[in-house]
Formats: sequence, C-alpha cells, structure tokens
Amino acid sequence: MPTILHLGGSRIVIYPHDHRPPHVHAIGHGVEAVFRLNCPSGPPELRENYGYSRRELERLHAGLVRQLPMLCATWRQIHGHY
Repeated sequence: MPTILHLGGSRIVIYPHDHRPPHVHAIGHGVEAVFRLNCPSGPPELRENYGYSRRELERLHAGLVRQLPMLCATWRQIHGHY
C-alpha cells in the first residue's frame, strides 16, 4: 500500500486495487479514517472514522485540502480514472 503523504502522525494511503470514487485512507496509531476526495476540485469529505478525534479529523481535512491537486493526480496515476 503506497503511502502518498504524511500528515502529522498519520499516513495518507491510496490502495492500488481500490474502488471508486477517489478516496484516501488516513492511518494512524490504531486509528483510521477514509476521506472521499471529490476530484478534481474537492472539497474532501469524511466518509468513515474509526477512532480519530474531531480535532485530528479537522487537521487531516485541512491537510487534504492543501494537497488535493496532488492527491487527485496520484489517484489518476494509480487508477487511470476518477
């Protein structure tokens, strides 16, 4: 599973054989969240949360917003479509 980005203590991952729509997995120490990217223009939105606090989710969301063009381009490189 390729780590695309690190945000704080979390890895942002796009799985190579994953399903649409474009999304990323944020994986921390014993926690995980999934954000739909809404490519190409966003904004990212939380789809699932397994243990992150509200504050951590806000931090992750802000980082994903800043990196959205790169994340969408990476999704497209891996999957070939939005």
